[in-house]
Parts: sequence; structure tokens; C-alpha cells
Amino acid sequence: MTDHSSCDSCSVSSCSAKSQSPQENDEQFQTRQRLERRLCQIGQKLLVMSGKGGVGKSTMSVSLALALAKEGKKVGLLDVDLHGPSLPTMLGLNKEQVFSNEDGLTPLEFEGIKVMSIGFMLERDDQAMIMRGPMKHGAIQQFLADVSWGELDYLVIDCPPGTGDEPLSAAQLLGKGAAAVVVTTPQDVALVDVEKSISFCSELNLNLLGVIENMSGFICPHCGEVSDIFKSGGGEMLSAKREVPFLGKIPLDPRMVQSGDNGKPFLMAHPDAEAALALQQIARKII
Repeated sequence: MTDHSSCDSCSVSSCSAKSQSPQENDEQFQTRQRLERRLCQIGQKLLVMSGKGGVGKSTMSVSLALALAKEGKKVGLLDVDLHGPSLPTMLGLNKEQVFSNEDGLTPLEFEGIKVMSIGFMLERDDQAMIMRGPMKHGAIQQFLADVSWGELDYLVIDCPPGTGDEPLSAAQLLGKGAAAVVVTTPQDVALVDVEKSISFCSELNLNLLGVIENMSGFICPHCGEVSDIFKSGGGEMLSAKREVPFLGKIPLDPRMVQSGDNGKPFLMAHPDAEAALALQQIARKII
């Protein structure tokens, strides 16, 4: 991570943002410089992905951001799910809005984490975001280039399901310094789609840090018996098949759903739960 207030003062002569390319007009060059200037101040850019919806990816994004912050890291959390932003509700910030200053858009803060989502820009919670590929790319570029992120150790990016416009734009804009974690549940119907995310990372030369298996067994709060509602071990087998790291299993805990709906993340509400301890251990592996 390099702290440069402007590209003109940067001493890294090999930086691509130092000079305008023949294919760029002035506006494109200035936008790229703003983007590079922001990214220079961010250490690890971490995409949280899944080829399947409903696997708890946004919950993992919030939990990882909090776990990394708990380890003393400076963390940002960016929601690039443009059609279904969940982070404002999960963090209890759905009534808040962002404002701009001379340095750009000011992200909201939650427990010391800088947070940005298109949900903060909507007039109503039920307002639909109707946009196609180029508009999505422009929105994600604005979130990266025009948000006043400051110095961060980690920027956690919550992507929508699949391998479409949003994760593709985010990966391309972030460049070579980006990495990803892939979230799955154990059952075959999820693994088939999630494996496509692993292929996505391979084809884009995106550094895949590993696979997280969510909802891996349900521990009865009354008797302690473990029931494999969605099977167990599927994510671990997928990691072995594709020869990628396996980061860990997160057991199914009904309180995780309640925490998301109440705007108080699970890791804060139940820090001693088995799922919370597993999430913290995964954050340490990522570090």
C-alpha cells in the first residue's frame, strides 16, 4: 500500500497512471488516475463471490469485514450488488444516505468499517435499480474512484451471485492486486454453480484465496446434536477437486438470520458462537 496524494508526486515511474495512453481521451485518463490514486491506498482488495444465490454471501462479507477489523485491520466494505443491495439492512444503515465533500463521496461508518452501497443512494427501500452492463460498470467505477476510502488494509467487496457484469467489472477495475474468496453451501445443486466462480477466477487470473463452506451442519441449541440439513463437506471436496485452499466450515445458526434482519451482525451479537469463532479463524487465515 502506497500513500500518494496525487499521481504527480508518485515516485513509482512504472505506474501506468503516470501517463495518458493513446486510446484515452482526457476524461478517461483523469478517471483512471482517480481510480489508481484510490487503489494505491488500499492493501488487499477482496471479492466475496458465489456462482449460486442464497448461500449467505452477504453475511460472509459483513462477517469477514468485522473479523478483519477485530484483528486490528483498517477495513472498507463495498456492496456491488446493484439490484439487490443487502448491506444497508444488515448493518442497520438503511435509513442513512451518503454525502460528498471536496475529496469525493464520504462512505458511512459501522464499527470503524467504511461502508458504501448503492442502497444509500435510493429514495425508497423498494426502488428498483434498472441498469444494463455499461451503466453497472460506470457505477462500480464510481464507487472505487470517487469514494473517499482513505488508507485501508482490506477492501471487502460483496458481489451478487454469478459471473456476470458486477464481479467482472470489479475484477477488471481492481486489476492485478485483487483476490477472491468463494462461498458455497454443501449440497450438489450449489456446488455445480459455485464451481463456475472458481473457473471465473482462473480465467481472469484472479488470485483465489479459497472456498468457504457455509451452512455446514446445524447444531441443535437444545441437545447439541448436529444435523446435516444441507449435507456437509461439499465445499471441502470442491476445493480438493479444483486444488484450491479450503478456508473452513461455518455451521448453520438461526441467529445469523435474525442478526441480519435486526441490523446487528452475528459476529457482534454472538461473538462466542461456534459460527462466529469459525469466521474469525477464516479471517486469520486470510491475513
